[in-house]
Amino acid sequence: MKKILRTFSAATLDSLRDLAPVFLVIAFFQLLILQQPLDGLFNLTIGLVLVVLGLTFFVFGLETGLFPIGGGMAHAFARKGSVAGLLSFAFALGLGTTIAEPALIAVAEEASEIAADACIISNTEEAMESYALGLRLSVAISVGLAIMLGVMRIIRGWPIQYLIMGGYILVVIVTAFAPETIIGIAYDSGGVTTSTITVPLVAALGVGLASSIKGRNPMLDGFGLIAFASLLPIIFVLLYGIGGEAGWLWDDPECGTQRVKLVSQAIQQSDVTSGFLKEFVITFGQTIRDVLPIILLIIFFQVFVIREKVRHPERLIAGFGFVLLGLALFLLGLEMALFPIGKMMAAQLTDPQFIAGSSGLVEALTWEDYYWVYLFAFMIGFSTTIAEPSLLAVAIKAEEISGGTISIWGLRIAVAIGVAVGISLGAYRIVTGIPLEYFIISGYIVVVIQTWFAPRLIVPLAYDSGGVTTSTVTVPLVAALGLGLADTIPGRSVLIDGFGLIAFASLFPIISVMAYAQLSEFRYRRKSSGE
Repeated sequence: MKKILRTFSAATLDSLRDLAPVFLVIAFFQLLILQQPLDGLFNLTIGLVLVVLGLTFFVFGLETGLFPIGGGMAHAFARKGSVAGLLSFAFALGLGTTIAEPALIAVAEEASEIAADACIISNTEEAMESYALGLRLSVAISVGLAIMLGVMRIIRGWPIQYLIMGGYILVVIVTAFAPETIIGIAYDSGGVTTSTITVPLVAALGVGLASSIKGRNPMLDGFGLIAFASLLPIIFVLLYGIGGEAGWLWDDPECGTQRVKLVSQAIQQSDVTSGFLKEFVITFGQTIRDVLPIILLIIFFQVFVIREKVRHPERLIAGFGFVLLGLALFLLGLEMALFPIGKMMAAQLTDPQFIAGSSGLVEALTWEDYYWVYLFAFMIGFSTTIAEPSLLAVAIKAEEISGGTISIWGLRIAVAIGVAVGISLGAYRIVTGIPLEYFIISGYIVVVIQTWFAPRLIVPLAYDSGGVTTSTVTVPLVAALGLGLADTIPGRSVLIDGFGLIAFASLFPIISVMAYAQLSEFRYRRKSSGE
């Protein structure tokens, strides 16, 4: 009992640590820069408490039940040497963990609401649920196939850079044929797939597999699965947009006049207690439906494929119970707090009167006048990334495998700078209205050039770093910031311009990590030659 309490207390402290930088940045801007009151403060406070509690229960459940059995299954498959079983487990792992990813659920639901307002789909609850489910299935299937491809790469020893570059080429080609309304959502989808559930399980699978195969280097071959899981969803969602847009078009003169209410709005307009309980029951039921595939997949592979008894089944049951409770609380807290705060602050930061300041020349505003927006984006990106638990886990593993050549703090700071610069540049893109694909394709070119000059051992880790930066906390806030910017800046489309910030937060860490490795190698060579 004491051990469980210690573990739960540690999970609570970790959740507060992960969320504290975000709260501090929001408080700094709200109290010192904007100096404006927060509307619906009571509901926002409840939402933030739910986010903390939800993240605590969620992580505690993962560590208690899901992670131990997931890691054990990965090593069991590696020991048995069954390629077919291993590939099927890789696909099931990617599909099962992604379909229940809270960040993906939140972004898909937000995308469906915006698509309904833009008359891309019918403004009905059924159509919105179908659109969001289609996005989630496209991403989940692509992640399953991506992890299969990554596992096959480890088995065969294929160089990762050739596969990644081939993926970049496919993204560019498919983008040329994709409808403009899906491009931002597709690019963002690559960043919301690898988060709290996926990263530890996938990293354990890759490193464990590379360690168990003779002739494989855990550093060179073990990393890279997360990179595939970040790239392939972009292609699949673009194809989803190409194949399905004609069927979603809904020509109706009443389009957009009856907007579906957000959870937070529904709660605000009813009794707080009864409204919360009703929405929690609905969210909890949906959560059971989303997480159930993971439970069934793990039990199936454990019993019928590996054919080993489940050790400590009571821990597994309790772990999944905490995961369900935490995920439901977390999703409800997102709708009540993080999404509204992100949109509210975006609206305040882009208010022409605030930007014009004492000059009052609203008509003469240029992209240079939005400097507070860029600073807010930079601080949010850096603060959320430096405390990201998935990034910390990968950094510790990288330092351990590299024998100390890669520093934990060096890698974390490099990634955090990349995210901060990426989100700032993404905010600039929304303000100026420059098409998203121009920036992303230019970033791909930079990554390709860097790949040829970066130390060989750092390349897979650098590719992975783009997938571990977008957490269940970062994604909703960053997505809300982008949507809020696009909604308040004249001439911008929420559907076309609002999405894309997550893509920047996933791409630029790859550039910054390879630059960090190149700089470290240059300094080492210079020091060696001086001696």
